[in-house]
Amino acid sequence: MQIGVITFPGSLDDRDAQRAVRLAGAEPVALWHGEHDLRGVDAIVLPGGFSYCDYLRCGAIAAHSPIMSEVIDAANAGMPVLGICNGFQMLAEAHLLPGGLVRNDHGNFICRDQLLRVENTTTAWTTAFEPSAEIVIPLKNGEGGFIASAEELARLEGEGQVAFRYLGVNPNGSMNDIAGVSNARGNVVGLMPHPEHATEPGFGPDTAAAMRSGVDGLLFFTSVMRALVESA
Repeated sequence: MQIGVITFPGSLDDRDAQRAVRLAGAEPVALWHGEHDLRGVDAIVLPGGFSYCDYLRCGAIAAHSPIMSEVIDAANAGMPVLGICNGFQMLAEAHLLPGGLVRNDHGNFICRDQLLRVENTTTAWTTAFEPSAEIVIPLKNGEGGFIASAEELARLEGEGQVAFRYLGVNPNGSMNDIAGVSNARGNVVGLMPHPEHATEPGFGPDTAAAMRSGVDGLLFFTSVMRALVESA
């Protein structure tokens, strides 16, 4: 099983995402933003970072990279796509996910281990989680505030497209404490926290068991493998 990870100018977490894919038991495939070739992958990850230095608006330029036309077609055909932080911003800018991301309401970049609740376990990237599971995932962003119109927000809540919600503290002013959403079909998911940074003991968030032992993020990648097997 092959999962593509796309590198854009300014990507910071592409190698981390590749490692997470490998730890989950799949084969990571490095993809380049300037190409039109997905190289036959089964799923795609858009990693975090500062694509094009976020020069215009986070994710806005990257959403028009050559490979994104292929990502849009693949996503619309049902391929699982995960957008992490800057990748979430790209998916929103490419209209593959609803809503948008704006500057944190406190005006500062934030970096912390964040408690989340899994609100939807039926997406391609959440099937390995228990319903309403509470997980801890690292968060690092300056423009992570999720916004949507009142009508769209009500629709997302009513149709179960809120995938993750912040617990304990809302770190960026996101409406309804939303940390991540999915498309209606459930194959495309975006979130601001970074699951690829919570996949390996010794490098993840602290837990009650031990320092740096949190691996809740690994279930994102085992989830998509399960979803791909079930859909085969």
